[in-house]
Amino acid sequence: MALPADINPRIVDSLYGDALLLADELRTRFGGDFSIGEDCAARVALSCEGLRATTRTMHCLAWLLNHRAYFAGEISEFQLRRHGRLPAPSPSGDLSLVPEDAARLVRMSERLFARIERLETAWRRGGVAEGGPSAIERLRQRLAGAR
Repeated sequence: MALPADINPRIVDSLYGDALLLADELRTRFGGDFSIGEDCAARVALSCEGLRATTRTMHCLAWLLNHRAYFAGEISEFQLRRHGRLPAPSPSGDLSLVPEDAARLVRMSERLFARIERLETAWRRGGVAEGGPSAIERLRQRLAGAR
């Protein structure tokens, strides 16, 4: 079963490059300096948002790496479908407590995740439609035929 036209190596490689750049910016910004004054709540918020944004971006990178491996023939479609899922999105907290440059990076990570989530949804829908019935439906058909 082929991937839908919406996903191709060029799109995956482009998004991968974007995700790497974002990951580097996140590492630079959230790499350990949380001295934004004496406000403990602001430091905690900055730390939490840095973790969320970094984790979100790493999930995107993992998804993109799985698809790159599939396009390179390193993993099968079965392996990709089984292990190449995005987790549920994790919403950001209160960004009013973090500096604007950090909030901008958090929003960028949310946009990247949303783009990849849309690609994954289209890919999963397209893959089932192109390949015929799902594995569960095929099993049901076999069981019905065995009666």
